[in-house]
Amino acid sequence: MMKSEEPQQTQYLACERRSIYALLMLSAGMMGAYTFTLRGGIFCNAQTANVVLMAIAFGEGKLGEGAYYLIPISAYCLGAVLSEALPSPVKKLGFLRWDTYLMAFEAAAFFCIGWIPLSVPDHVVQVLINFIASMQYNTFRQMEGVPMSTTFCTNHIRQVGIALAKTIRKHNPADARRGLAHLGMILCFFAGGWALTLFGEPLGAKAIWLALLPTGIVLGRLIHADLVEEPGLLWRKPSGH
Repeated sequence: MMKSEEPQQTQYLACERRSIYALLMLSAGMMGAYTFTLRGGIFCNAQTANVVLMAIAFGEGKLGEGAYYLIPISAYCLGAVLSEALPSPVKKLGFLRWDTYLMAFEAAAFFCIGWIPLSVPDHVVQVLINFIASMQYNTFRQMEGVPMSTTFCTNHIRQVGIALAKTIRKHNPADARRGLAHLGMILCFFAGGWALTLFGEPLGAKAIWLALLPTGIVLGRLIHADLVEEPGLLWRKPSGH
């Protein structure tokens, strides 16, 4: 007797929903504003700046300064390695999805970072944010079938431009909807950065706790999905994996 085929995916998982990605972008905007305004003037959500700064330092003969950037770059790489290696063993536990565990880790990390005084060298917090951003970026890849980044805006801006060109040329409503989806992610990221900057000075190091709000909502939503809405879908990989 032939084995029955796996059931077709008729709906998106909770971790792929638009509302989840909007909250992740909101949190990412807060991370970016936090490290730039309070923790050393560096954007830690991606690594392009660190590679450029390392190249500049080496070009100016500052080998020690340039070598430092290998630390955040390595932390980002390690985050990608772990977020790629852990989902399979986590799935075997049959309790919660990897995405859910990751959000619990992020919430705990934000809480701990808030207790690190601003007098502590900025590099400590920068590396932690590098690590968190990498795991989030590699874990949440597609929003309802549309490839997305959840820690920076470059690709979203590019996709808005592409969608605008296609909409003008082909008059296809689907292209317009995709462009609006990316524009929405940009606005969420902007809102997160604006909010943290607004409250950053009075809250100081604890300003990162603002990110606990969107992160906590995502965590609660995913726990509910894993235990109540989708307990039979723990085996299914999110789109893009």
